[in-house]
Amino acid sequence: MNDRAKGNGRILLLACGALAREVLALKAMNGWDDFSIDCLPADLHYRPERITPAIKAKLDKARGKFDRIFVLYADCGTGGELDRLLEAEGIERIAGPHCYSFFDGNDAFAARAEEELGTFYLTDFMVRHFETFVWKGLWLDRHPELLPQYFAHYTKLIYLAQTDSADFRIKAQEIATRLGLAYDYRFNGYGDLAGFMQSALPPSA
Repeated sequence: MNDRAKGNGRILLLACGALAREVLALKAMNGWDDFSIDCLPADLHYRPERITPAIKAKLDKARGKFDRIFVLYADCGTGGELDRLLEAEGIERIAGPHCYSFFDGNDAFAARAEEELGTFYLTDFMVRHFETFVWKGLWLDRHPELLPQYFAHYTKLIYLAQTDSADFRIKAQEIATRLGLAYDYRFNGYGDLAGFMQSALPPSA
């Protein structure tokens, strides 16, 4: 996806590919035509050290083409490197350590952090792509004996849902059973993502 492929607006949103469906849905349902959207590959989460250089390359390419740029990435395992880059560039990102937090609502997620230690989280994206990003991504399709090692410190799975889908709820429950974890469902919708996108718009939008 190039930097003008999704919209002709003068505000660029650089987003994680795992958020693409939600970002495009919010743009469409609210008529936010000011936004152009460019998504980076979701599998960068396997190598978080590559996220910041990938964002920098996109920023360099977009320079001078947009009135404003915002980044739809949390820290996502970059260890503060992303924030250091964005501070130097004068660019704002959505708050939070990861997308589970801002989908849940950063304040609510932080308040529950201690009681939810040992929790494995799913979003709509993770439910949809569990086989690719988790099962095959961790080589569990070839080495299922590694399952107890990977999930030894987890006790519960919480599905933080963006859409109210019966099929996704069933699939999330099946994933929890497969991983040997207790299951909980929490419908959050778009959490803090919607508010952040709204705040990125010009005052008259």
